[in-house]
Amino acid sequence: MKIGNLELRKEPLLLAPMEDVTDPSFRLLCKKYGADLMYTEFVSADALVRSIEKTQRKLKIFVQERPVGIQLYGKDIEAMVEAAKIAEQAGPELIDINFGCPVKKIATKGAGSGMLRDIPKMIEMTAKIVRAVKLPVTVKTRLGWDEDSKIIVEVAERLQDAGIKALTIHGRTRAQMYNGEADWSLIGDVKNNPRMHIPIIGNGDLSSPQKARLYLDRYGVDGLMIGRSSIGRPWIFREIRHFLDHGQLLDTPAIPEHVEMIREHLNNSTEWLGERRGILHMRRHLAITFKGLRDFRDLKIKMLRANTAQEVHECLDTIKERYADCTSLIE
Repeated sequence: MKIGNLELRKEPLLLAPMEDVTDPSFRLLCKKYGADLMYTEFVSADALVRSIEKTQRKLKIFVQERPVGIQLYGKDIEAMVEAAKIAEQAGPELIDINFGCPVKKIATKGAGSGMLRDIPKMIEMTAKIVRAVKLPVTVKTRLGWDEDSKIIVEVAERLQDAGIKALTIHGRTRAQMYNGEADWSLIGDVKNNPRMHIPIIGNGDLSSPQKARLYLDRYGVDGLMIGRSSIGRPWIFREIRHFLDHGQLLDTPAIPEHVEMIREHLNNSTEWLGERRGILHMRRHLAITFKGLRDFRDLKIKMLRANTAQEVHECLDTIKERYADCTSLIE
């Protein structure tokens, strides 16, 4: 698959941009397990233009995680254009525009998926960003605002005409948020539209290797973007890649591998954010990674209340010893 001058393997697997998740510590882990293209957390155009330090840090890219796209969101066209120019200087492989985030504080203000209620503005913003930067510009969006406005087939054509080099579609409307089942049929309609010639990437409910193969074959998309299913389970990229290439399912990693994965993530997180912030950032991953272990409640509470990296590592040592014979989580 090719996005502008960026060449990826056939049927690439992309890590979805997720706020408070896809920082460098997590991206490095997903890269290790086989993700082909990474995205940053959401970057606010307004905050970037105002030189807010926390936002500027999101532009940091490490050599070993490339290729990486920086994803921008905002409602003001001029701020988005200026932010794209700033992001380009950080040296990503591409600039992605967020027209898909359903979170109320973003969407109801006209940014993210809120732009689906003002298609002319969406197209104007996209075209101006494309003209402002030399990097490939891509878009991530949804099927529409609600059940009565699933307009993605038309919108995809107009975004392509505006100059984007690839389009990722999440198979839900904004009104659905993350509820219900993702509808891939309209993603397939976009891909099979004879007017479309840019890569179409599918997103939504990609929770197993079997689903990945099914969606690729049934809907003909060029690539797959994996989001929430990777939290606590970054090896999903390895599992899906192996199944796509060889038609075989890999065994679920044993608990000791879970432990060493989360230990590496913890080390990366504390190095990137500092000990205190790094531990706080990790709590979601710690809880999800070991969800389902039998008789785990007390140890889980202790681990999530830990205030130092050493305390977390001691809990991980206990998990590794106590559940050494477990080959998978017990649901």
